[in-house]
Parts: sequence; structure tokens; C-alpha cells
Amino acid sequence: MTSICRGVVVIEPSLEEPGCLAYRPYTDPNDSARMVIVEEWTDHRALDEHFTTAHFHHVRHVLDRVLAEPMTIRKLIAAPTD
Repeated sequence: MTSICRGVVVIEPSLEEPGCLAYRPYTDPNDSARMVIVEEWTDHRALDEHFTTAHFHHVRHVLDRVLAEPMTIRKLIAAPTD
């Protein structure tokens, strides 16, 4: 796993950001080249701020150069529980 995935570059600085509740990387057990990072933020403003940080831009630049497919960002909300 690269240092980016281990958090040396993005996870630790992200967890220190105001509004970051969780930042967890997962690897697909059937395809070790596939990875998902699940982040939890207090609100959209905190997430939008995260996208402006130097560490996010650095990781985005590196991943754009090494990934076989472009990085996909999906914003999800909690499902209703009723």
C-alpha cells in the first residue's frame, strides 16, 4: 500500500481538519488495486473546505498520474431509518 493510502499524506492531516469526523481507507478483498476511502464530515462546508487544502490537492495530483481510471468522488447522505 502506498504512503498515500497509509495516511502519511492525506489521512492524518484530514483528521486534524475542523469538521472531519472519520477518514477510513478500505481495499477490495477481491481486487487489491481497488480502494475506497469513506470520509465523514460535520457538514458540506467542512467537506468543501477539505477540497481546498494543500494535502488534498497534492494527493489528487499524484493519484491523477498513477490511477488506471480517474478518481471518483461520491457525496452520500445517511439513509432514512424509519
